Amino acid sequence: MVGEFNVMNKTRACMTGLLCLAGSGSAFAAQPEPWEMTLQPAASPIMHQITWFEQYTLWFIVPIVLLVLALLILVMVKFRESKNPTASRTSHNTAIEVVWTVAPVLILLFLAVPSFNLLTNQLTMPEEPDLTVKATATQWLWSYDYPEIEDGAISYASYLLTDEQRAEYGKEDRAVYPRLLAVDNEMVVPVGATVRLLVTAAPTDVIHSFAMPAFGLKIDAIPGRLNETWFKAEAEGIYYGQCSELCGKDHAFMPIAIRAVSPEQFTTWQASAATDVEAANRALMASIDNQGQGADAVMLADKN
Repeated sequence: MVGEFNVMNKTRACMTGLLCLAGSGSAFAAQPEPWEMTLQPAASPIMHQITWFEQYTLWFIVPIVLLVLALLILVMVKFRESKNPTASRTSHNTAIEVVWTVAPVLILLFLAVPSFNLLTNQLTMPEEPDLTVKATATQWLWSYDYPEIEDGAISYASYLLTDEQRAEYGKEDRAVYPRLLAVDNEMVVPVGATVRLLVTAAPTDVIHSFAMPAFGLKIDAIPGRLNETWFKAEAEGIYYGQCSELCGKDHAFMPIAIRAVSPEQFTTWQASAATDVEAANRALMASIDNQGQGADAVMLADKN
């Protein structure tokens, strides 16, 4: 199934990879930024919908806030004690009561319909998945399994990368591998593939939460329960998230990293990862660096 997907998406994935990697051999895709006040750039169909819904709700939130502010100012100015020493004893007003009942109902209706559609899309795969990945949470790491890989099941753990380990893993560039977010082994997926994500926690563990902002992912990892969602990475690079459920003293040191690569690179990686994940990751990083250097050379030649 993955092989058929590779052929269908070869051209699109190569173009996306060149755009993403141009200018840097190890370009990152999305990660938290200091003083960030907006959502991370959308990198999946669901995140595009979430971004649209956020902008859509602002058309309701802003007018309501301004209306309430205006009413408060009107009441403070017009009905202050110095101007109205005798307070009004009006107990009710039918017209006002109808308006403040009907208006909120209509507003909630306009918010509920797209909200329910978004929730449905988040948990309903639009097509047959190209790949299945199982993420298992344990205090305090993530384990990834690829149960449907043709060349043999792939299974490995993903730990927070310490400063002392950066040189060993070739991840010393903090712009690409930021502190407290970089891991030793990322989840690897092909760009443009529909990935079914199964999320759970170890049987004797606590509740965790798998969150990847750029993909619009956030789903609980519960012991003894298998939750399912999906995502489709639209551009190559590394995407960062974190456990989003308070799970113990090292909750803040349980990052999530997903590396989206071209279908060709994924095919090569999966063949090697079945026997040695770390060696496969090193080879994948070397391939990405070489691809980035090639893109830099093309851009330099075009400028000249």
